Amino acid sequence: MKILVLNCGSSSIKYKLFDMDKNDVIAQGGIEKIGMKGSFLKLTDANGEKVIIEKEIPEHTCGVKFIFEVLTTGKYAVLKSLNELNAVGHRMVHGGEKFNKSVLLTPEVLEAFAACNDLAPLHNPANLKGVNAVSELLPNIPQVGVFDTAFHQTMPDYAYLYAIPYELYQKYGVRRYGFHGTSHRFVSGEIFKYLNMPVEGSKVITCHIGNGGSITAVKDGKSVDTTMGLTPLEGIMMGTRSGDIDGGAVTFLMEKEGLDSTGMSNLLNKKSGLLGISGVSSDMREVTASMEAGNERAALAKKMYAYRIKKYIGAFAAAMGGVDVIIFTGGVGENRHEVREAVCENMEFLGIKLDKEQNAKIMFGKDGIISTADSKVKVVVLPTDEELMIAQDTLALIN
Repeated sequence: MKILVLNCGSSSIKYKLFDMDKNDVIAQGGIEKIGMKGSFLKLTDANGEKVIIEKEIPEHTCGVKFIFEVLTTGKYAVLKSLNELNAVGHRMVHGGEKFNKSVLLTPEVLEAFAACNDLAPLHNPANLKGVNAVSELLPNIPQVGVFDTAFHQTMPDYAYLYAIPYELYQKYGVRRYGFHGTSHRFVSGEIFKYLNMPVEGSKVITCHIGNGGSITAVKDGKSVDTTMGLTPLEGIMMGTRSGDIDGGAVTFLMEKEGLDSTGMSNLLNKKSGLLGISGVSSDMREVTASMEAGNERAALAKKMYAYRIKKYIGAFAAAMGGVDVIIFTGGVGENRHEVREAVCENMEFLGIKLDKEQNAKIMFGKDGIISTADSKVKVVVLPTDEELMIAQDTLALIN
């Protein structure tokens, strides 16, 4: 059973091909700069080496077609023909309140998904382009949509509503939706097997932190609160996103800087976060290097980053009446031991004791328990695998 997973962004397509019978990844890569000069496909070959193939990709259908060509012909082919593909699973960003689980993509489902475009104007149309491209090239293959927002549809109303006039929620669907749901679902589901603990009665906090980041409170295996909101801007500080900010500060800056809504959105989403504070980069590795070279603003950025994660862990522990497990995942969560240490520092009152020596050893895709043996709260580094989650959902639905 071979399943292709596609993640279509506004100017990119990432892919991963799974052999579900062997639970193996057969091929993976991605196209970048779609519709721009210098577009290329970057793949991982059989030896684990990165290979770049330059090719003009004017739009998504051409991109999907080129991925199909690379998978079936030439030096890097892994399939004899496209007939070997059994299904395609898609990462779908914003399902609004319409989707609380993964679904087969029918015309009716796609129409309902398109109705959510206002909630994610950059991401949803790109997701649809990927689905339509596959439909054009392989009209009879089953396709499945896995929604970033679906896992968070179990949040209670008092957690997802904003304290604005209720009529605005009714008219426009303005509420907290949350994102990274596939990742939060994957790691929170894996932890029960990893620690051999029951789902019922469990209180888990999942920290998906990277260039984008969010934290989720998972009680009895279900999301009960999360940091991202109507859009992926809310919550913790991120690579280029501000995270939480006073709405009054937004209108103040719009007036002072002469910004319209587009300009303000650009400032908060693309010029803030680690980049905005450090003045160096949105990449934690580069911010750390600059900090070590004596850049005080880089040091401040890193301190703010860890502090805001710590605050939400405390808030979600309070909301759930305690916490049993804290999971770190994502690029920063899996690889930056000093960030994990800063987050867990002075958290003994909550039952968190970090094993600093063990923590320093966990990086580069490794998993491990980084709390001490006598820590009341288990702290675990667990690599995420959103593509595998999408492939598993796709397999379950087509079966």
